[in-house]
Amino acid sequence: MPTALITGATAGLGKSFTRALAEQGYDLVLVARSERDLKEHAELLRAGHGIRTEVLPADLTTDEGCGRVTARLTAEPAVDLLVNNAGIGYDNAFLETGIQAEERLLDLNVRAVLRLTDAALGEMTRRRSGAIVNVASVAGLGPAWLSSTYPASKAWIIGFTESLAVSQQVRDAGVRMMALLPGYTRTEFHQRAGIPTTFPPAWLWLHSDDVVRSALRDLRKGKVLSIPSLRYKTAAWGLRHLPRPLSRRFAWDISKPGH
Repeated sequence: MPTALITGATAGLGKSFTRALAEQGYDLVLVARSERDLKEHAELLRAGHGIRTEVLPADLTTDEGCGRVTARLTAEPAVDLLVNNAGIGYDNAFLETGIQAEERLLDLNVRAVLRLTDAALGEMTRRRSGAIVNVASVAGLGPAWLSSTYPASKAWIIGFTESLAVSQQVRDAGVRMMALLPGYTRTEFHQRAGIPTTFPPAWLWLHSDDVVRSALRDLRKGKVLSIPSLRYKTAAWGLRHLPRPLSRRFAWDISKPGH
């Protein structure tokens, strides 16, 4: 059976990835901070799908946590699919968040993705097989949030993934890389960040299982960017092609009182 390693595996899109991949017969390596949550979820997946599961508690904002996961990515059994899903965002404006929290965001959203991709890609190109999905966001395509580091971190993921995915070294090795760009998706992300879910309107929200199904289809098709749903494909086109001053006028400014 193939093996997939998923970060942020016990909540939100990460949990949806674990269920979808278990249904496809993948053995799973589950990465998150809480060992208790990992063990509970791993048992449910084993009982429901008859797969093998490993639990790997790790805080990816730390060198030690990243080191534990990169060591697994270079060990046996080989990891055939890496899903870099773990990420955080804040409801506070940049000047109110504090530099330590901002650095923690970049450690998780950027540095961990860099380190895990490096470890996985080295093995995959050597074996000449494998795939990597990096979870970004439509917000990374333009000025969707003002006074927030989150879109910038996701913009880095998009550019990083595109740069590697279409490079000759990766293509010649038969390795697929894809950035997933969901829009507003009902997961625990917003509750943990303190971001209200009363905006935007209900029709703009996606379901995490639908996002993951769409992503895995796009990965099979060899797409480099996966944008689920027509509504967010349209938003992505606008963020990429409309004049930046116009896009900024419609951006969500979290530094405004009562945003």
